[in-house]
Amino acid sequence: MKTELHPANERGFTVLDWLETYHSFSFSTYFNPAREQFGCLRVVNDDKIAGGAGFDLHPHNNMEIITLMLKGELEHSDSMGNTQVIGQGEVQVMSAGTGIYHAEYNHSETEDTRLFQIWIFPRQKGLKPRYDQKIFTDHTYKNNIVTLVTPDTHQQQDALWIHQDAYISMIKSTKGHNCDYKINLPGNGLFALVIEGSCLVKDKTLKDRDAIAVTESDVVTFEPLTDSVLLFIEVPMH
Repeated sequence: MKTELHPANERGFTVLDWLETYHSFSFSTYFNPAREQFGCLRVVNDDKIAGGAGFDLHPHNNMEIITLMLKGELEHSDSMGNTQVIGQGEVQVMSAGTGIYHAEYNHSETEDTRLFQIWIFPRQKGLKPRYDQKIFTDHTYKNNIVTLVTPDTHQQQDALWIHQDAYISMIKSTKGHNCDYKINLPGNGLFALVIEGSCLVKDKTLKDRDAIAVTESDVVTFEPLTDSVLLFIEVPMH
């Protein structure tokens, strides 16, 4: 098993009057040649958006974009005609494909919203754009890995899907309750991020917003040192 620690305090950081965002990989004005991507995983942004603010209409193409809502609500609109509000505990997937325009705003005028946005390269370019979202019940995460996103070729009931052999999952582990993450497809790597809490992976201790990239392993064991919330992003490495 090969591992590489991604400490939270080494992430890129962008701050505007309405936005604070941490970048696990090179993004916008942040560039780190050692942190450009992890396999097919291109972006993991940790965003805080101020009340009444957001991202104006802008384009994307040839990217699978996944949004995980941690707090508050996000108002979405796009050139496919979708107008939705994504609430806490919901996950949104958008295949940009041949091209799409979208806008994202904090639905509240006064309260901050918190989210993770994840970009994954699709299996092929020029696909038809698509949109979907789903709410995941909070209590199901307790000491249980909940699959949020699967590949289109291995769709799982109650999960969303994207055009790539990638899986996104979460778990809320109680202290002392070890979690074994089993790689779904041989050769895939795992990017695991601690949303809250702390845990031990092999000989490495991870705390809030620390992450670890793991390759060449079929099973990765996480030992929670406190009650912890973990995000798993499994992707092809080619």
